[in-house]
Amino acid sequence: MDPAVAVVKTFGTLRFDAKKKDWVLKSEPHVILRLKRIFAQLQSQYREELRLSDTANTARDLEWFLLRYPLQVSKADAAYLSERATFSRDNEALVHQLASGLAPPREFALALPPRNYQKVAAEVALQRKSLLLGDDMGSGKTISAFCMLTEPATRPALVVTMTNLTLQWQQQFQKFAPALSTHILKTSKPYDVTGSKPGQLSLPGMFPDVIITSYTKLAGWVEYLAPLVRSVIYDEIQDLRRGTETNKGRAARRISECAQYRLGTSGTPVYNLGGEIWHVMRYLEPELLGEWSEFLTEWCGAVDSRGRAKLSDPKAFGSYLRTTGALLRRTRKELGTELPPCTKVIHEIECDDTVLNRVQGDAERLAEIILSQTAQARGVKMQAAQDLDVLVRQATGVAKAPYVADFVRMLIESNEEPVVVYGWHRECYSIWLEKLKDLKPLLYTGTESVAQKEMAMRAFLSGETKLLIMSLRSGVGLDGLQEVCSTVVYGELDWSAGAMAQSLTRIDRDGQTSPVFAYYLIANTGSDPPIVDMLNIKRAQVEGIQNPTETVVEFQESDDQRIRKLAESYARKRHGQNEEASQAPARETRLPQIEGIQSREDVA
Repeated sequence: MDPAVAVVKTFGTLRFDAKKKDWVLKSEPHVILRLKRIFAQLQSQYREELRLSDTANTARDLEWFLLRYPLQVSKADAAYLSERATFSRDNEALVHQLASGLAPPREFALALPPRNYQKVAAEVALQRKSLLLGDDMGSGKTISAFCMLTEPATRPALVVTMTNLTLQWQQQFQKFAPALSTHILKTSKPYDVTGSKPGQLSLPGMFPDVIITSYTKLAGWVEYLAPLVRSVIYDEIQDLRRGTETNKGRAARRISECAQYRLGTSGTPVYNLGGEIWHVMRYLEPELLGEWSEFLTEWCGAVDSRGRAKLSDPKAFGSYLRTTGALLRRTRKELGTELPPCTKVIHEIECDDTVLNRVQGDAERLAEIILSQTAQARGVKMQAAQDLDVLVRQATGVAKAPYVADFVRMLIESNEEPVVVYGWHRECYSIWLEKLKDLKPLLYTGTESVAQKEMAMRAFLSGETKLLIMSLRSGVGLDGLQEVCSTVVYGELDWSAGAMAQSLTRIDRDGQTSPVFAYYLIANTGSDPPIVDMLNIKRAQVEGIQNPTETVVEFQESDDQRIRKLAESYARKRHGQNEEASQAPARETRLPQIEGIQSREDVA
């Protein structure tokens, strides 16, 4: 037979299901097996008919697969497949050309000229219409957002940020993009932002260029804003890591579905385990990672008892996000904005054992519930876990608090420089405030109003006080502290590696001119040892995504072990085992691994 007219053998069919937005494949058994080797997300699906979510990268892989195993495809579906595959190739080429300097970004009309890498990020966001900008914290991701919003096609725009940062965003707009009008939403109930018609919203053309709101107010405004805004910027997008479990998450999903441009900024898009990234990316590029079941099969595996997933290979996943162009992440070294060195010091601190002894009995009782092998209701065990965490973590903080205060006083009196102290519990704050009252400490925590936080910030920056006590999670995104402070003390720890990293970069960020010292004050008992262990696990997940080419220590434990560690600790005490003797060697090897922290002896 003439090869020119030979009929190509086909191995099955491929069609696009427009209603479900996925590709449906039917083929011979050996082809199905080969397909499952290539598309890991198919492993758990029925053998004779397979379904793949419609993503640009899936289309590209399917197009390649059809070269080896031709399938019957309609002309319309084949054209759509080619269009999606081309989109994937173009995206990849675009990001490579811009990031490598082969293609220059456009110029953006800001009052103060942006740096080139900030223009590159804005250009990628405008071209792709969706981007997770994950540059190192403190590198000026906000300026990239301003660049993007100078393009008329992106306005009206919505900026969603933390409650304490709305005014900071408006002030930065006035500094870098004064030509753009802004409005901060004052209440959770919609009103006319132009003031022309009380109780009603104005038409899009009468809107301010940029609406600024907090995540907490988003749910009340979603139905009014979704049809009006052309772009949305999620500042510190990790706040949406729980997805549509929350009101703000559901509201953000609706906004994202309507917006033409979507930009998320965060140096720590994952706070805990890597599975959070699926929820984050759904707000920016919802089809990128497929459905939750596909994401689990391809990248994670099983979920823990709380429904959270751990990435099997964080480095491979981080590389994948970069290759697709969905994540743009540059380190300070790559950006040419390396800061003075940051020295991280582990310091084992004394604690008042009588405080921990007072909660010993309750802790042991809760531990027995958690570790019980009998048929306890799941809700009972979950409540016991939460109670144990609160009980022991607070007791540990209080037991350390007087010694933390002494350490902070030593730093301030010996160096005569401002210090930021991080904590979590009000009981600890009260002890620090009392013991250090002559230093006129001020609070920046979840209890203070936005106005009170602004006042504390101004007092610290002006030198009225040298001591600012901050909650571990209240300063996310805050800028300016680096202008006067280079010393941080962790009086308490957070379970989240991302939260710990965020808090440090309130000081260790662009604009810092002095070497930064971060002191982690760790007790050798209570909740500190298991928190240190868990921070190491979570750091492997975070660093793998952010810096896939860097060496990261691998860990084997999963996040649902965090409270179990506390429970086992108290169970051993209950049965008369020597906890200190069994745990001391492990602490010596593990403590120095937190985020590359050095021991006190190493620094000396």
